[in-house]
Amino acid sequence: MDFALPEIGEGVYDAEFVRWLVKPGDMVSHGQSLMEVMTDKATMEIPSPFDGKVTKLLIESGQKIKVGEVVLSFDGEMLSKQPGMTAKPTLQAAEQVRNGPPAGTAPMAVKAAPSVRHLARKLGVDLAQIRGSGPGGRIVVDDLSAAVKQASPAKPPTAPPLAVGVAGTRVKMVGLRRRIAEHMVEAKNAIPHYTYIDEVDISDLVKLRSLTADHFAQSGVKLTYLAFFVKAAVLALKEVPIVNSSLDEKANEIVLHDHYEIGIAVATPGGLMVPVIRDANRKQIAELAREIERLSSDARAGKARRNDLGGSTFTITSIGGIGGLISTPIINYPEAAILGIGKVVKRPVFDEAGQVVPADTIYLSISFDHRIVDGAIGALFGNALVKHLKQPAALLLS
Repeated sequence: MDFALPEIGEGVYDAEFVRWLVKPGDMVSHGQSLMEVMTDKATMEIPSPFDGKVTKLLIESGQKIKVGEVVLSFDGEMLSKQPGMTAKPTLQAAEQVRNGPPAGTAPMAVKAAPSVRHLARKLGVDLAQIRGSGPGGRIVVDDLSAAVKQASPAKPPTAPPLAVGVAGTRVKMVGLRRRIAEHMVEAKNAIPHYTYIDEVDISDLVKLRSLTADHFAQSGVKLTYLAFFVKAAVLALKEVPIVNSSLDEKANEIVLHDHYEIGIAVATPGGLMVPVIRDANRKQIAELAREIERLSSDARAGKARRNDLGGSTFTITSIGGIGGLISTPIINYPEAAILGIGKVVKRPVFDEAGQVVPADTIYLSISFDHRIVDGAIGALFGNALVKHLKQPAALLLS
């Protein structure tokens, strides 16, 4: 019997075949994944609607296939309609639009004084998870202290190894890797890049993080430098709105966004992905740190949700965790700019009194779309970013 590619989504009529999950001679049961395909929206596994033995595979990796096209033959019995398919994350195409986070149920009212709510935000404590000991279940300061003491530090997940290749082999440009390649070529062909580089003394930020990291860890928050960079970037984007924009080439208009969706470049075993922190301007440092950890972990594990991908207005990429001082990042089309962060290096510098002192420094590399952002404006944005990074306490409290 023949098995044809079933319907894989509303308005989707074809896909790219990525790989087989079975081989000729395999006995397959109903619901078992047969193959992996990629559409413009997601990578998904196609499950089997039959029990039987695979006799022949009719397509190869990278091949374009249409809904209804026969892809394999089998001996067995067709048991039911196609079971549900599982979507996996992909790099979104250039025409992606902003997607809001999934709608949730309305939260229950939490009884707490404004001062308690303020302290909870600073500690990264979710009041909805606390049983109040005050009158009528009201949450008091002692309840926050108990919650912080009981919280155990989150164990960082082991990152899967990156694909670095095998000497003497050939690898087809299919699936996510092909999408990345197409996206990068489109960005370089469409956007005249220029990169602005500045050095920043972040000694105060390094000290503040060192002093507060354990405190945040007690409430399950992994406080990284990246959370501070996201907060500083949002504030700088508010000061220089033209950087938080994109070019509508059809209308010949620059679109200045009034929302702040910050993409975070994540290296995964399958390739680069850019999950997005939604409404980053509304989040404090602890919330940003939690969201960065969730998005990064989900992306590396292949569990990113569709609503976590696409629709960013500004992107941040960091090479500091691996090594390297300066990069010239490619803009995440159709955005107007991308921030690259190098590693923190201790250097001798001159202080205001002319004395040589040790300082923790870092290089920022900001690539701009020169059609939108002139050199002087790029420098203004860089200055604003540096200003906020040098005031880490204000970032922590804002």
